[in-house]
Amino acid sequence: MHDVSIALDPDDQEAIYLQIARRIRAAVIAGAIAPGRRLPSGRALAAQLGVARGTVDAAYGVLAGEGAIETRGAGGTIVSRQFGARPNVPAQQSMLLSPEEPAAPTGALPFQLGLPALDAFPRPLWAGLAARIARGARPDDLAYPDPAGYAGLRQAIASYLRVGRGIACRPDQVMVTAGFQGALALVRAALLHPGDAVWVEDPGYPAARQALEAAGARLVPIRVDRDGMRVASGMTAAPRAKLAVTTPTHQSPLGVSLSLPRRLALLAWAADAKAWVLEDDYDSEFRYTGHALPALKSLDQANRVLYAGSFSKVLFPALRLGYLVVPDELADAFTRASRLLTAGPPLLEQQVAAAFMDKGHFGRHLRKMRVLYASRRQALAQALSARFGKHVSIELAAGGMHILARFPGSTDDGNLARRAAQIGLAPTALSGLTMVHDCGQGLLLGFTNVPEHTAAAMVERLASAIPIGQGV
Repeated sequence: MHDVSIALDPDDQEAIYLQIARRIRAAVIAGAIAPGRRLPSGRALAAQLGVARGTVDAAYGVLAGEGAIETRGAGGTIVSRQFGARPNVPAQQSMLLSPEEPAAPTGALPFQLGLPALDAFPRPLWAGLAARIARGARPDDLAYPDPAGYAGLRQAIASYLRVGRGIACRPDQVMVTAGFQGALALVRAALLHPGDAVWVEDPGYPAARQALEAAGARLVPIRVDRDGMRVASGMTAAPRAKLAVTTPTHQSPLGVSLSLPRRLALLAWAADAKAWVLEDDYDSEFRYTGHALPALKSLDQANRVLYAGSFSKVLFPALRLGYLVVPDELADAFTRASRLLTAGPPLLEQQVAAAFMDKGHFGRHLRKMRVLYASRRQALAQALSARFGKHVSIELAAGGMHILARFPGSTDDGNLARRAAQIGLAPTALSGLTMVHDCGQGLLLGFTNVPEHTAAAMVERLASAIPIGQGV
């Protein structure tokens, strides 16, 4: 066993035991400490660092609570083989795809995540609205748009959120963005500095993590369980984090909801730490069992939550429109950030979206899609059960746009996804969405673009590509 090289910063205001835990965690993620390697004893590391043994024991306690290390009595303390088992892209290449990571398809493939039912979108209606608005364009409409967004769309969004999500906000608190990634770009520009700690769910949305890394943020992966993100783990690992990014209504990708006690704990932490919470309320409109959960923002009494929504999941992703609700004190800063980054989204698309909402088409479309998706989800789940039988375990969340199918005995869901991709299918490997916390193996299967009458055939194609039951 070799010494673990850790350099502590005496000027860092973070507690010493948290510095130790953070540096060991970072070393494992970077590959400097391999999974399965034995760590120095508490006494040895304390002597090496010149700190009390209790300080090292506290750091090891944090890492053990995260599942990062395992204590084996006389066998010593080792790095969990599940922690960091997935290869990581070097920091300087964090925005690039690894050689084994395929680019997201640009079309619409069976089982692809993040796509609404494109075959059911009212294209003629949308085209008619666009043509009418384009014909009526005034000279002023050809100038630079408002960087905060078209006033009519901001008003329509504020009205929708008040009724649909219980969020009381004014139009001047709404920023129109280029989807969720556009909202995240504004948050990065307005709130974050290099080195700021940011809580991220693990597993979670890879593109969000990559965007935060590009801003120089220090990511703190927080395990997700059946009650959502473990807020207490975040408070232990990085109590003075600047931002927490969460999907509380329907966690991406596990589909669980953040429990009420954890919601309240997250809001209390943000208020006490003067931190911010970015609520990504993606696909919250689609729930099939029970009542719709309130948005985290609707419980926010201290105005620490920034609420992000997107039209990509409810209308179509090529629209590239989303929105961000910001507290009053941040409105000017976010408007300046938008002016510097994009100068605002294109006006015509915003005007069409506003007309679509104002005339009631948006609400009718959502109601239609809820019924359609419930039917497609049931058809796909039944087809999977009929074809794979005991070799599949299907996890149906209360809402969302995908199914999680686990195949007992399969040890490489990435291989399954690659096999499926070779025949034109686009499932997503669950393990590929994790940073350091193992959440098992499985395939995420989008059902929104799989019509009921094609579900059995699509599952048969999937079965032809993956040798389930043969120990893969």
